[in-house]
Amino acid sequence: MDKKSLSERDICSKFISPALKNAGWDLITQVLEEVSFTDGKIYVRGKMTARGERKRADYLLYYQDNPIAIIEAKDNKHSVRAGIQQALNYARILDIPNVFSSNGDGFVYHDRTATDEDIEQELSLEDFPSPTQLWEKYKQYKGIVTPQGEKISTQKYFSDGSGRKPRYYQQIAINRTVEAIANGQNRILLVMATGTGKTYTAFQIIYRLWKSGTKKRILFLADRNALIDQTKRGDFKHFKDKMTVVKNRMIDKSYEIYLALYQGLSGADEEANAYKQFSPDFFDLIIIDECHRGSAKEDSAWREILTYFGNATHIGLTATPKETKETSNTEYFGEPIYTYSLKQGIDDGFLAPYKVIRVALNVDAEGYRPEHGKTDKEGNEIEDRIYNRKDFDRNLVIDERTDVVAKKLTEYLTGFDRFAKTIIFCVDIDHAERMRNAIARHNADLVSENYKYVMQITGDNDEGKRELDNFINPEEKYPVIATTSELMTTGVDAQTCKVIVLDANINSMTKFKQIVGRGTRINEEFGKLYFTILDFRNATDNFADPDFDGEPLRVKPLTEDINLSAVLAEEEMDETPLLDDLSGEEIVIAPPKVRTVHEPIEPYVKRPKQYINGVDVSVLVSRELYFDNQGKPITISLKDYTKNIIQQTFASLDDFLLKWNEADKKEALIKELQEQGVMVEALYEAVDKQVDLFDLICHVAYDQPPLSRKERANNVKKRNYFTKYGDQARKVLETLLDKYADEGVENIESIEVLRVKPFDEYGSPIEIISHFGNKQSYLEAVKELENELYRKV
Repeated sequence: MDKKSLSERDICSKFISPALKNAGWDLITQVLEEVSFTDGKIYVRGKMTARGERKRADYLLYYQDNPIAIIEAKDNKHSVRAGIQQALNYARILDIPNVFSSNGDGFVYHDRTATDEDIEQELSLEDFPSPTQLWEKYKQYKGIVTPQGEKISTQKYFSDGSGRKPRYYQQIAINRTVEAIANGQNRILLVMATGTGKTYTAFQIIYRLWKSGTKKRILFLADRNALIDQTKRGDFKHFKDKMTVVKNRMIDKSYEIYLALYQGLSGADEEANAYKQFSPDFFDLIIIDECHRGSAKEDSAWREILTYFGNATHIGLTATPKETKETSNTEYFGEPIYTYSLKQGIDDGFLAPYKVIRVALNVDAEGYRPEHGKTDKEGNEIEDRIYNRKDFDRNLVIDERTDVVAKKLTEYLTGFDRFAKTIIFCVDIDHAERMRNAIARHNADLVSENYKYVMQITGDNDEGKRELDNFINPEEKYPVIATTSELMTTGVDAQTCKVIVLDANINSMTKFKQIVGRGTRINEEFGKLYFTILDFRNATDNFADPDFDGEPLRVKPLTEDINLSAVLAEEEMDETPLLDDLSGEEIVIAPPKVRTVHEPIEPYVKRPKQYINGVDVSVLVSRELYFDNQGKPITISLKDYTKNIIQQTFASLDDFLLKWNEADKKEALIKELQEQGVMVEALYEAVDKQVDLFDLICHVAYDQPPLSRKERANNVKKRNYFTKYGDQARKVLETLLDKYADEGVENIESIEVLRVKPFDEYGSPIEIISHFGNKQSYLEAVKELENELYRKV
């Protein structure tokens, strides 16, 4: 047997797996092969989507439920060291300390716990470490030093027999949390992007700590009924009769798992503080969901609950850690023990990517100044000043502006999908009410069939709130469009939301991230793989903020002395609007008024909104905002951006032509370009030429005059190079040329094209291929056809 002629799979089955078995590894319970740990990034072309490559480990080795080692295998034409860098990259992602590369001759072992020359060494096939040896390395890497710590770390995950397991990042979050608790840490912060399964992660943390006897009574705290209901019906349902929801401040101390609203445990007066019916040491563990809200504030009534149960372990969960001058998650919990960001989720294919379309209205961009004597609908004169988007729907309501927003959304949905679940974020409840009315008028045909086509879902509207569950249920057709202000900004698991409309001024990065998170969930069964943001208020300027998807910025110092006068001076200079944490309403702080002792105190009167109509409102510009493969907005033209990528990848036009013609499949090269950031579909729209991607790249990057696909196909026909083929083979090639002219090169490279019209008229794929002799000859003919298409004239 020539070892170098064996495939990578043969090397695994004949050499690597036997070496593991000889070292004491159980190949059934401790070893997984070809493990895909990401889903593959989603690429969007128009309405079409495709998945990128999944990240895949050749071997993962487990001790109980913990992945403790990774092996990257190569065929024997490679050296034993060839896979070590790839394995190290995967080990970094998966948080694994023991890293191996093999080509079947032996192993290279990289020990991530080592700091000396033993960090990397070669091992024979017979010297692969045992499970116990690598578990000891894992414990060293994780800082597990006590028997209790080992007991917690080896506690298995919950399994209901369905085969569902934590994703790799959930596993890291769970393991790091239970390991930190085993090492005595009592304040823990987990930062995980919306849609990445924080509640499931919390469930597995609780289950492992509860089953191991480390934590016996657990409190799960949230601040919205929807969150508690989702949690109880969802992942936590497996706790069954061990779990209760605290309602009406009625306390039953016979349970082990408690779900409660902050508001259900505390109140304005002492009698309402139901949490004091428990002793301070009653709970061992408290999970605080969406901890960026009330509990982050030092003077919050909700913080009193955490202070009262101060001896318990507190775990904060959030997608958006809050760091302002007044509020700090990290001051309370410490730095995040693990962060899984929106960008990581999109790159891994677990979260939906998004398009952004920004619509500028004339009154928003240019401002609106009322003509002399302009009055509102009640006859009150409008103050003569310039009003802008910060005023609209808060101080001044222009009927035509609301109508134009509703009309543009309707136009978009008509071209996309009129039954795509859509959330419109409005300035306040009044705005949401008026927007519902405008949407209904522009969609009268569908509203007449079912009035729930569009619903106002706000905190004050009982009918709308009752429809919230139907909106987020993929099985329910109605409501299709929800208008809201604050109620749906967070904690709403809208799996099939395909469109988010921003018609509110969003000055809080925390709120902006939460709103974007309403669209990030994927539901492939219902065709939800990406979403679109329609932005009418320039709220997506937040994407350009370095805070958008970076590490949380610490603002509030922990222990250092504070110069109060300097802080006051800084706060006076700070013009950032202050927002109420729950309502999102801007808090207006008026300067102190100096008055004499004889001056009467004027009562505060909030200025009422004024409603006007008869204003010319139109769309100035509508454009799609593009993002690079780092998730940052592209600020130069799309053509210049693409030109930079192409010229960095291919040194010259000749270099590009060589790579293009050498590629076995053009589709693979196109996919590689997309992964490097070339937005193919968007580029087609920007250049507005019906040409092949080959010509598009040559034109944009190297200023070559482009030929249309039809022109290229006709050039090949004129050369009459088909004469060496028989009549039937020639007909097939000419039909392939026509197919190329209509659809592009990717569609002629697959043999599957022979199954569709008009090829099916020539017989089955096997019969068609027989005209060329065999499959290899057919593929060579297609390759030659491509060479003719892209031949220099």
